[in-house]
Amino acid sequence: MNIQSKLASVYIVLLSIGVIVISAYAILSIRSFLYDEAVQKFESDAQTFAKSLETEISNQDLFDKVEFMSDLTGYNVALFDEAGSLIVYAPFDESQFTDSREMMNDDLQADLAGDRTQVILNEESLDKLISFHRIEVNKSDARYLRISQLKEDLYAAEASIRHLIYGAMVGSILVVVIVSFLFARYLARPITQLKEAALEIAEGNLDREINLNRNDEFGTLAETLNQMAGTLKADNEKLKNLNEKQNQFFADIAHEVRNPLHTISGAMEMLQMENLAAEKKSQYMATAQKQIERVVRLFEDIKSLQRYDLDASFINKSKFDVSAVVKEVVKTYQPIATEKGINLKVIQIEESIVDADEDKIEQVLDNLISNAIKYTNEGEIKVKCVHHGNEVEISVEDTGIGIGEEHLERLFDRFYRTDKARSRDKGGTGLGLAVVKGILAAHQREIFVESKPGEGSRFYFSLLTEKEQA
Repeated sequence: MNIQSKLASVYIVLLSIGVIVISAYAILSIRSFLYDEAVQKFESDAQTFAKSLETEISNQDLFDKVEFMSDLTGYNVALFDEAGSLIVYAPFDESQFTDSREMMNDDLQADLAGDRTQVILNEESLDKLISFHRIEVNKSDARYLRISQLKEDLYAAEASIRHLIYGAMVGSILVVVIVSFLFARYLARPITQLKEAALEIAEGNLDREINLNRNDEFGTLAETLNQMAGTLKADNEKLKNLNEKQNQFFADIAHEVRNPLHTISGAMEMLQMENLAAEKKSQYMATAQKQIERVVRLFEDIKSLQRYDLDASFINKSKFDVSAVVKEVVKTYQPIATEKGINLKVIQIEESIVDADEDKIEQVLDNLISNAIKYTNEGEIKVKCVHHGNEVEISVEDTGIGIGEEHLERLFDRFYRTDKARSRDKGGTGLGLAVVKGILAAHQREIFVESKPGEGSRFYFSLLTEKEQA
């Protein structure tokens, strides 16, 4: 079977099923609607009839009243007295009382004795819809009204509608057959070309180009497949690079954990030596403690980065003066910088109210200033907080060892170090700048760096002031 026949067959089957399903649904919906409407009208009529009997009516008038109700609506109408005995009914047909459930009984009287004034019998086993209604006290003996209607009478209108739908359904299927063959013939020509091209792309020939020279949807599809092939080619390169980075990431984690664990293991072995001097014991204890803290910092940074990747709502914003945070962080690191012989100072500070996560911004400043101290052997570190229009720019500039241009592009990657040996000796985890980038990204901000080897580095970022955010 060729593609044209397959397409035609599929369209005919699917559209025919659709037409049949829609027609069946329409019939069932109409049937259900008519039935529900009839039941509601039946209940309403029963209430109306019962109210009409709660007037000054005598026993002599009951038959005329019941006969009038029956002629008017076509219902079977019957009245019962207080004991549940039949008084009068119309039309005169004793067969309507052959089933005991159609007669007034003790259960029905009990149901109608309280607040409930109406009982509807709508059981599948009964071919009738029956309503029993209590009649309030009047001058006649009638205390209960019963009306009934054959269920098949409820669907009288539905039968003619169903025939119309069947006729429309048959006509629709004939139209579907004709249109399906014509449409399949039109579709078959370019589909073969697209199929062959798609198979080549699926087999890995991403340089395959489709030329249909058409201005319709097939021409658009051909262009889309060409674009898809190009995108897949680019994505393959990205996935390859991502896989390499992921492998490197896990290798770096293993390496970062292995080194301190070896150091801790060695320290523990030395501590087990007999007659170890107290001074040496303290030294090995301090070494082990330092390496444990390093591992803890490593996993805390990894945990933070995981939150930045998976939880977009980890930022808790509030309004605060970022200049005060800058001063506080500088004050914290002042003794460390002084001990190393570095002049850490704030050379320009302006009060700036921002709407951000104060703790996270403090963590950013902490990482930037601590990095500046680590990689600056002499000279100074300048911290600025200045306004530029509706933004406040915060920068940390040092006179340290600087960073080569070849490293700037990957500087904020996880575990990336420009000099792995020296960085590890300084106690870093290789995640500090990645954490900085993640925090600022969560604030829709970026971190920038300017650096030259031997001349120092300048890290800076900006935050929107309260005026701009408002």
